[in-house]
Amino acid sequence: MGEKFMRILITGSEGLIGRRLRAALAQGGHIALGCDIKADAPDEKGDIRRLSCLEKVAPEVDGIIHLAGVSRVIDGERDPEECMRTNAGGTKNVIKAAMASPNRPWILFSSSREVYGDPSSLPVPDTAALKPVNIYGESKAECERMLLDVRREGLRTGIVRLSNVYGDVKDHADRVVPAFCRAAATGGRIRVEGAQNTFDFTHVDDTARGLMALIDQLGQRENTPPTHLVTGRGVTLEELAKLAVQCGGSDCDIVERPSRSFDVSKFYGDPIRAEKYLGWSAKIRIEDGVKRLVADFKAASERMVA
Repeated sequence: MGEKFMRILITGSEGLIGRRLRAALAQGGHIALGCDIKADAPDEKGDIRRLSCLEKVAPEVDGIIHLAGVSRVIDGERDPEECMRTNAGGTKNVIKAAMASPNRPWILFSSSREVYGDPSSLPVPDTAALKPVNIYGESKAECERMLLDVRREGLRTGIVRLSNVYGDVKDHADRVVPAFCRAAATGGRIRVEGAQNTFDFTHVDDTARGLMALIDQLGQRENTPPTHLVTGRGVTLEELAKLAVQCGGSDCDIVERPSRSFDVSKFYGDPIRAEKYLGWSAKIRIEDGVKRLVADFKAASERMVA
């Protein structure tokens, strides 16, 4: 990181990435302020859909890491209006709060590989066209457009596209990696929707490290090009399920079902931009990350029994 220590607001601070990033920022000597809709948010209980929540704290910080919002494809399909209101509307409020602040804090926005839709070729470069195929992807693409547009008004912004981040037992229970790992650890059933669907699974520790590099760039008053943090390796859901079972050492049943109509079927990205621009590459292999997460779920299960 650079020598300048910063005060940084994290929206969505109590999510998978937010928790890990708070620790990384503190370790780097920065002051991290958390803002989350959850009642146990450590600093500010805030709803990004309410501009007043953001206007209060934006003047106090050097930068804003914007992680908050609807974070699952299925939730966007269930309530499209709420997905757009929270993601696009919330991001608009973050921009308004930053623009209204005398210090003009930079914004680093957490986007998603869902903005690419179903790519025509693999691996997907950061420069690929945005062609989302679901509401969640559309909401993220709209946020990206707003953040690029506001650069013309002098606001520093960065966009990072994340792909299937995993690595904590406190993650959403029905996300694919924690769901598979929990079942493997406890002898449950693994439901695979689209066995040959292929994705780029990135450990949260690698993701946090990449975000820290992007924060450093923004702190040095540099706009950053849209960059995805990916491993560059595609893993099918069938391979992931079998890996989890192997790590769990159990006779866990694997049940295959068709893909959902709104799901992207394949993605893995080209990590070259992050490697060249940030000096970042993923370090944790999926085999090691899944092994660690299965062990964590086993330990958590044993604590509950005790």
